[in-house]
Amino acid sequence: MERYGQKLEPSGRKRVNVPFRGVRLLRNPMYTKGTAFTQEERLALGLEGLLPHAVTTIDQQARRVYASIQCKPDPLEKYIGLAALQDRNEHLFYRVLIDHIQEFLPIVYTPTVGRACQEFSHIFRRARGIWITPEHRGHIAEVLRNAPFEDIRLIVVTDNERILGLGDQGVGGMGIPIGKLALYTAAAGIPPWQTLPVSLDVGTDNLDLLEDEFYLGWRAPRLRGPEYDTLVDEFVHAVKLCFPKALLQWEDFKKFNAFRLLERYRKTLTSFNDDIQGTAAVGVAALIAGVRATGIPIRQHRILFLGSGAAGIGIARLMRTTLRREGLDGEDLTAAMANLDVQGLLVEDDPGLDPLQREFAWPVDMAEKMGLGRGQKRDLLSVIRAFKPTMLIGTSGTAGAFTEEAIREMACYAERPIVLPMSNPTSKCEAKPKDVLAWTDGRALVATGSPFDPVTHAGREHRIGQSNNVFVFPGVGLGILVAEAREVTDGMFTAAARQLAQEVHADDLEAGSLFPPAARIREVTAQVAAAVVREAREAGVANRSLEDAQIPGAVAEAMWNPAYLPADPAPVSAAEADRSMPALV
Repeated sequence: MERYGQKLEPSGRKRVNVPFRGVRLLRNPMYTKGTAFTQEERLALGLEGLLPHAVTTIDQQARRVYASIQCKPDPLEKYIGLAALQDRNEHLFYRVLIDHIQEFLPIVYTPTVGRACQEFSHIFRRARGIWITPEHRGHIAEVLRNAPFEDIRLIVVTDNERILGLGDQGVGGMGIPIGKLALYTAAAGIPPWQTLPVSLDVGTDNLDLLEDEFYLGWRAPRLRGPEYDTLVDEFVHAVKLCFPKALLQWEDFKKFNAFRLLERYRKTLTSFNDDIQGTAAVGVAALIAGVRATGIPIRQHRILFLGSGAAGIGIARLMRTTLRREGLDGEDLTAAMANLDVQGLLVEDDPGLDPLQREFAWPVDMAEKMGLGRGQKRDLLSVIRAFKPTMLIGTSGTAGAFTEEAIREMACYAERPIVLPMSNPTSKCEAKPKDVLAWTDGRALVATGSPFDPVTHAGREHRIGQSNNVFVFPGVGLGILVAEAREVTDGMFTAAARQLAQEVHADDLEAGSLFPPAARIREVTAQVAAAVVREAREAGVANRSLEDAQIPGAVAEAMWNPAYLPADPAPVSAAEADRSMPALV
């Protein structure tokens, strides 16, 4: 494992101790500065003659790299170009990503990352992170100790079964943890040497992958049952052993495993599930921001969900908590929300409901009062006519599920309908923003899971907000690490949602957006993190107790910024150099 040695000058300026020399240094992505090494550093670090003469700045390098990536017309090629940059120079990669976050967010994450996951075995260049297979059973801790860095504070792990709306992607699902951690660093400033993407490669039931000669994963049907559970259990305890200060994020597990593992381990290991809890916070933030735009108080909104997977159930749970805090209870609370899956409205008389769906099923008498009794249509359009929702949230993964007839019907009952087609990637989006605006005469407030360009309707430009977890999980993770929280509570996501809604400015709402622009993500993340730190303290789960006045400074201090430091040769042996990693000295 590597350790990135830094020290301070008497002036307080940081310097970096470099344990590598010559070509090994130039090829190390965490230590290299490429042509930014000064002539003095080149002499001291064995780089003379290995670089062109000119010394450049990181800003010059960033402009050159950006221009090169801009020449690539295909988003997947841009993804490959950025991944190659990350593999050879981490500081420069993050400088470029932060400087152009709004432009590159759709490249390093949704929608392009979905295509990268599908093509993973065909575009593979260099390994990143840790893959754990059933063959590692009994020595997973040893495998984790092969991680490139020692002081891991943040892990994103997936078992690859529910990648975005694309389903089982096998080993290709690793693109999601890699992408999420890149956003943790770009948005929250988590140092890249403190992050680790992990794939629990337990096989795949995707026959196309199993039959692909280039497939790089564990070539077997997906592991299930007790054998799966014991492998995950060993992994969790290995994380506690190897990286005791780490926060773990469960990512893209299928619904039952997602809820099961979250509940089983949330008090064993500081952990959360972004698909359940992060998505929920985004949905609640849209509602809170929507109150300012529509003028309708929270307790008077009627919220309709299409999709009862991990995301849909997660949003419904946090939405229910939010409505309850606004004074709704009993039948009024039940009647404020309606949930549909592919079969239609969830009602208690449906014997096919799973336990998670049953939690949000309407009583039979309520459905009958609405004209949605047994034997009557319970599809989206019928429910909209009966329920008259003010807010429609889609997590179905079904492209075009929000039909013109359904949206037009909703617009008959809501002056400013809030429509959130949240499914990712873009190909799975329930409706296109331009269509929703056309069907509602430009009155709808639309936010989507993937980014969309602004839409001009009747001469007015509408900015499409992104109802994506990227506005939540980086701030939640940063806040947990700053507070040194022992547990991740649901209250942290409520705090994150409320803070995110506050970050939506009046001009955002005027432009039709329920979310801030992605260009402000680092600023927004800092505010969300501060709210999470306060909530951790109030909940009694913070090992580091900070007063309100101390929190902004603590958050700012924790946010790494990619910049080259003056480099000094470190007097270490080659063997020690192979196990060195970023840390302050």
